[in-house]
Amino acid sequence: MQRSLDQKLAALHAAPQTSREFILADAKDADMAFGVRAPGQRDYLSQRGPRPAQFSPEVWTREEFGCRNLPEFLDIIREVVQQGLVDIVLMSASVSEQLTIKEGLFANSTVTPAARANDTTDIWAVRHGTYLAEPARSFRTATIDHIQCGQVECERNGGDFPGANLGLYSVTFLNDLERDRATLQAFKEFREEAERKRFRYFLEVFDPNTPHKIPPEKIGEFINDKILRTLAGVTEAGRPIFLKILYHGPKALEELVQYDPNLIVGVLGGSAGTTADAFRLVHDAQKYGARAALYGRKINQAEHQLAFIQILRAIIEGRVPPEEAVHAYHGVLQAKGIKPRRMLADDLKITDPFLMYNGSAARRATAEIRDNPLANGAAAEDISDWPELANGAPDFEKMTSAQRRAYHAARLEKKFE
Repeated sequence: MQRSLDQKLAALHAAPQTSREFILADAKDADMAFGVRAPGQRDYLSQRGPRPAQFSPEVWTREEFGCRNLPEFLDIIREVVQQGLVDIVLMSASVSEQLTIKEGLFANSTVTPAARANDTTDIWAVRHGTYLAEPARSFRTATIDHIQCGQVECERNGGDFPGANLGLYSVTFLNDLERDRATLQAFKEFREEAERKRFRYFLEVFDPNTPHKIPPEKIGEFINDKILRTLAGVTEAGRPIFLKILYHGPKALEELVQYDPNLIVGVLGGSAGTTADAFRLVHDAQKYGARAALYGRKINQAEHQLAFIQILRAIIEGRVPPEEAVHAYHGVLQAKGIKPRRMLADDLKITDPFLMYNGSAARRATAEIRDNPLANGAAAEDISDWPELANGAPDFEKMTSAQRRAYHAARLEKKFE
């Protein structure tokens, strides 16, 4: 079965300036950074049901023991793969071994498995640690052989591997000569090994994690130049299949995209933020030239991950605008009896500063919900007869918030097209 990733890469390279294909990845590699907190809060339950954690009630309260365990985390990954709406699931090498090699989860799936190929010190986010305050240093726990085959030496028979043959490699440039040189040297060594072992990778470029003497509004320019300078000496055989970078706004993104149409640029999700942040980011990144998005915490901390992914894909395909998508998501939560972490008015707010260049629509939607008691869980009137335009399409301008949520909930539950 051909992977959707390969189909989309082929289409993007065949028509780099006109193709609308978009790669969506779910980052489930948080155990490479966060430890016990990596699987997220237990308020999201897998459709397979909870896998109760074993704890001593005289030691822990249920609230204190609030994180999912690894079996629950694996169940969620299985559901995401079976849903088939993402193109890549990124995992740690150990999780990939369990699901890809031992279970064969991806064998008949259009979803491509991937593993984090390095773990620089600026993602060592353990409790009580101080690593994040230190300048990033290169480090690799996983080896390519372990990712591909689950052992130190991989049997390469015709390039077919039981494990993942795609990895994420991350670099952090600090505007520091010696440290950036060391980062590039480690990247060179990885890149050459990957080329010898025919291992594909995508490249994540983080912003500096320590003081760097660059004005905040100029960081996008610094990152763009560092990417292009770094890849200028890399021939096609050793290049990443796409980039993963922070979104620094339309100007910085378009500058990078237009420089080399064959370079596929993707954005990373960053912190969870509001639902409006997540939906607006994927919409605007696509609008200004990105052709990939990798969401980690934004998906993993969603109240219902499958519904969240479904709506992300609807935004990417142009079937629902970002503001309506927030209504739609809350409609699904309401229909499923799931309490949202934020009231709708708060979840409609844009909090990411790089998305605030055009916040008028979000402000209007927020004001509408703030002034409408239906948005905050008050008893709603009959919502079965929403206003329609002359052609039978819903008239969102005249709908109440409750009607919007009901409409999108019905649509996403496939009660009608």
